[in-house]
Amino acid sequence: MPAQPLLALRGVSKRFAAVQALVDVELEIRAGEVVALVGDNAAGKSTLIKVISGVGPADKGVIEWQGNAVQIKRPQDAQILGISTVYQDLAMCGNLDVVGNLYLGREIHRLGILNEVEMERRTRELLQTLSIRIPDVRAPLATLSGGQRQVVAITRSFLSAPKLLLLDEPTASLGIEQTNQLLDLIEQVRDRGSGVLLISHNMGDIKAVADRIAVLRLGRNNGLFDVNTTSQEQIISSITGATDNAVAHRTTHAEEAWP
Repeated sequence: MPAQPLLALRGVSKRFAAVQALVDVELEIRAGEVVALVGDNAAGKSTLIKVISGVGPADKGVIEWQGNAVQIKRPQDAQILGISTVYQDLAMCGNLDVVGNLYLGREIHRLGILNEVEMERRTRELLQTLSIRIPDVRAPLATLSGGQRQVVAITRSFLSAPKLLLLDEPTASLGIEQTNQLLDLIEQVRDRGSGVLLISHNMGDIKAVADRIAVLRLGRNNGLFDVNTTSQEQIISSITGATDNAVAHRTTHAEEAWP
């Protein structure tokens, strides 16, 4: 019997005025797995991330966390459950250094004064634990490469020991080496027993780290596939609508594995 989902969405819908962004979406993510969320532009991927993270609560449907129905109406609700989100714009401050960005909004104080020494010590310890190389943790974030900034954003989420990490196009603007470093970090998250929901357009990245792929098309489920047993052609067909309502097949097994 499959393990109980860490997170489960049941019939989740979301409307913005006249636009129905999500329609009866179903999704399950288990601890220790990476689920890739894919779809064309305006498929509803970012909206779904916002529903889970509490930025844009669902209009209807049920969200279950470790088997229990929960209400996620604001970001704090998600954080309390153990859900951390890294958005495409990263939401960090370029003029602050790595330490300042990691502890932004959760600063450590001692006798009413910022404890810079302790924050730097914990930063170095966390980076070492995750095998992340940042030459100077006191360098302004704006001086780091795109890949390093992405890694800092994900590292920040580890301060709250997340059970589920949501990533919105984390490798979109990265080079090959930076992308590989980030994918290694995603695998570390999974190996630590956390769940990961990864939005990506890059099939190479998806093949490298994802266990399953959930397809959204026009705000609806349109396929749930096992990465190792599904051809890339099937995934593309589901994204473009050539095989609408593929979700009825749930996990699809193909004769031909991804090349």
